[in-house]
Formats: sequence, structure tokens, C-alpha cells
Amino acid sequence: MREPGTGRLSLAALVICSTGAALAALALPFALGLTVDDLITRRAVPWRGLALCAALTAVEVLLDAAVAVLGGTTTAALTARLRTRVTSSLVRAEPRRGGTVAPGDLTTRLTSNAAEAAAVPVTAASAAAVVLLPLGGIAALFLIDPWTGAALLIGAPAFIVLLTTLIRRTADAAADYQREQALIATRLTEVLDGIATVRAAHTARREHARITAPLAALATHGRRTWDIHGRATGGSAVLLPLLTVLVLAVGGLRLSAGAISVGDLLAVSRYAVLAVGLGALTGAFGSIARGRSAARRLDPLLALEPVPHRSGTLPPGGPGTLELHDVGVVRDGQRLLRGLTLRVPGGTSLAVVGRSGSGKSLLAAVAGRLTDPDTGSVTLDGIPLDGVDPEHLRDEVGYAFARPALLGDTVADTIGFGADRPADETIRAAARAASADGFIGLLPDGYRTPLDRAPLSGGECQRLGLARAFARAGRLLILDDATSSLDTVTERRVQRALAARAGSCTRIVVAHRVSSAADADRVAWLENGELRAVGPHSALWSDPEYRAVFHTGPDDPPGTATKAPGRPRQDGAAPR
Repeated sequence: MREPGTGRLSLAALVICSTGAALAALALPFALGLTVDDLITRRAVPWRGLALCAALTAVEVLLDAAVAVLGGTTTAALTARLRTRVTSSLVRAEPRRGGTVAPGDLTTRLTSNAAEAAAVPVTAASAAAVVLLPLGGIAALFLIDPWTGAALLIGAPAFIVLLTTLIRRTADAAADYQREQALIATRLTEVLDGIATVRAAHTARREHARITAPLAALATHGRRTWDIHGRATGGSAVLLPLLTVLVLAVGGLRLSAGAISVGDLLAVSRYAVLAVGLGALTGAFGSIARGRSAARRLDPLLALEPVPHRSGTLPPGGPGTLELHDVGVVRDGQRLLRGLTLRVPGGTSLAVVGRSGSGKSLLAAVAGRLTDPDTGSVTLDGIPLDGVDPEHLRDEVGYAFARPALLGDTVADTIGFGADRPADETIRAAARAASADGFIGLLPDGYRTPLDRAPLSGGECQRLGLARAFARAGRLLILDDATSSLDTVTERRVQRALAARAGSCTRIVVAHRVSSAADADRVAWLENGELRAVGPHSALWSDPEYRAVFHTGPDDPPGTATKAPGRPRQDGAAPR
């Protein structure tokens, strides 16, 4: 994981501090040995030697403290930066590409997986000192007496096998654990999203069993991970003390033979402890293996291709004329839109109708560049949408959806959500246009009511979504089934607000109700991804197949619909 700027400086400081602490720790046994020999030889207190030992101890303690602080802050900063990168990659990509990962799995990747992956650089930087201490200890043993170093190397092959096995098995176990963890999160998110359906179907027990079913496999992989670490730790606990005893025994023999001094033996005892500190590498390498496994789960998200943009602008004061030329869209090998050629004059309204799956929402997404067509082109006031700066385009194109995501801290923040918050009066005017001002006034703190304290119905959520679109409507406004949850009276008010924008704003409305189609200047009738007809609603109404799109009877006049069973018709809204 590459980290620019301050991330690299923090990691460099971490390496310097950890290396400094390791060097101080390596120098201390040598200083202690000289001090002891000096004490024995001169039979006087070696103040200089003692001062040096105290200084080395202080340096080691201070640098270890700095490593702890730097490690924590750097890990936190890298985690935040990695999460920002992943989120930015998702936001910049086409929604359909980011949507390939289930919300629960995405949450797991952005939380625990990102934290584990971001910890790898810090662990690797700290591991430099972990490696330096045992290697320096081994080198010092050879310098003091080659026989003590040779005694330590007897156990080196066994330790290398132990370490490589740990790394390989830990990576496999971590990948399996993370996969099961993501499956649980995905299923839980699905159930929470559809909790009303679960309650209505009385399937809570079954869903609970489905969510918790992977727990057995998760526990198995977790136990396997701890078993791997336990075996490695157990092996180290047996092997490393035996090596220490062997080194000390050889050192004692060399002392009795007069090959080394008492101070040398003291240094050998300390260096033997540092040398067998290779066991600390098992934890570091295990953490790195888990982090790399987590990073592999983030790679597909970071590799998402951003929607290409250029820096063009739309002509000032343009009428909002929208043109689609030979537009085609392919998803998973299936052609969902075919050869669509359509012109919507500026300031007019177009209703898009068709049976379910005909491509209405996809056409709406293409029209405002939420997705790009695979063939053909889309222009707004003569400028290709892919040539317009994204910030400028979002200022000129407003969207409202059937299920709007309400973002922001308060109700006013939700309506004004965007790069630049509109003025309060603009927010209130947009709420009035969406018939939302009335119920907002009944909330505890009105427009300042926090969203988590504002119980909203489906229709009220849609009205806030409409208000957000009205607050930012430029030359093109697209409503993708954005009035489907409104009652007929409220829908008529919204339609009047849309009609008031005639001449200044082009409106595209994905419609399922006859009244919405009747109010539009023209209707685009889609069938199987193709444009079957374009014209006024009154002209298309003579076609029985067009009437069948709204499930209406053959004798109903334009603008009315067959009465839904068990529900009185008030304004001609067709049943959905």
C-alpha cells in the first residue's frame, strides 16, 4: 500500500525510532560486559560505564515510547486514508460497478478489513527492529566467541520451518475467516433492510437461523487461526529457551577454558536472549499475513475505473435541450437499451412510460449521466455529457428517486445536501414546492430537526427527495418514479410545481400513472429497451397496447384509469 506525504514521513520516523531503540538495546549488553570487567580488574566503581549503561537504557525506553505513539497515530491515519481512498473509488465509479459488492460485505471491507490492511506498513516498519535485534544478537555472539554463535545456529533450521509454516497457514485461515465474516454482515444487512417484510411474513426465526448459519464455519476458522498461533508459540516456547540454555552452557565452558571473560559471559547471556527474540517475528509476520489478506479484499474496490470526465461547461443560459442519439446499453451481455434516438426540447416535459423492465430507469440514468451508454451519445444543449465537468453537470442536472437516500444531520441539511448548501429561503421554497413544508413544520424543531428524531413515512421521504431536487434544479430535472408513494392530492400539487417550471427547466418523469403521462408535453413509450413511440399522451391513447401499459380498460378516456379493486379512484391514478 503506497502512502504519500505525511504517511511516508511518519513511517520513516517510526523506522528511525525503532531502529534507534534496537541499536541501544544491542549496545547495552556490550557496555554492561565492559563495565563488569572494569569493575573486576580495577576493583573500583566504574562510574563512566554505569553512566553509559544508564544512558543507553534511557534512550531505549524513550524511543520505545515514541514507537508506541507513532505506531498508533500512524495506523489510525493510514486507516482513515485507506477508507477515504476506497470510498472515493466507489463514489467516482459508475453506481452499477460499485453495487456489485453487497452492502454488508462492503461494510466489512471498509471497517475491519481496511484497519487490518492499513496496519501492515506500521507492522513492517516496526518489524525492522524486531529483525535487527536477533540478527544483531547472533552477530555479537560470533564476535565475542564463534562457539556461542554456532551453538545458537543449531536450532535455526527448525525455527525457519516454524516461521514459514505460520505465515502460509495464517494467510489462508485469515482469508477464510474474512469471507465468512462478510457473509454474515451481508445477510444481516439484507434482513435489516427488509425488516418489515420479515415481520409481515413471520419469518424472524428462519432469518435468524440464516444469518447465524455461517457462525459455525467462522468459529472453525477462528479456532484454526488460534491453533496455528498456539502451535507456533508452543514450538517457540520449547525451542528458544533450549537454545538459550545451550548458548549459556557453551559460554560457561569457554569461560572455564579462559577463552572469554566474566563480562563477556554476561554479554553472551544478554545477546542470547536477544537472539532468540526471533520468536517475536511470528506475531509480526502473522499480522502482516492477515493484513495482506484483508488488502486483497480491498483491491477490487480500489481498481474500479472512475467515470471519465473532461473540464467542459454547458453554454450559459441554455434552455436544457436533451438529445440521445443511437443510445445502447448492455449489462451482463444483455442489451437493455437499443438504438434510442430522442430529442427533448428545452423547457418541455417528457414522461417515460413502459412495462416493468422496459428500461425506463436506465434511460433516466443515461439522460443525467449517472451511467454512460455503451453505444451512441447524449448531449445537453449540444454539449456531450461526458465532456462536461462533473461539478458543473451536477449543478445543472437534478434527480429525485423512488427511494431517496436521506443524507445530512437535519431535515434542512437533507434538502440542501450537495457540494454547496443553498440558502435557507431556497430550501424552504423547495420544500413548499414538494408539499413537504407542512409536515416539516410539525416536527419538534422544524427544519432543524435531526433526522434520527424525524419519523417519516415513505411518502414524506419522497417529498424530501423531491425538495432536494427542486432546491438544486438547473436546466434539467429528472424524476425516476419519485412520486410513487405520494397520495393523489399531494401528487397533483407536485405536478403543478413541475408545470410552473415550464420554459425554464426541462423535466423528465419516469411515470407509472396515467395522470403523470397526461400532464407531460410528450410521452416516450419504451418496450423491451426500444423506443416504440413518442408523442402527446392524447395521441398515443388510441393505441390499446399503450393503454395496457397502465392496466386501463379499453373504454376509459385519456387521463383516467380503471378502478383498483377495493380502493376508490380519486384522480385517475393507475394502480401500480
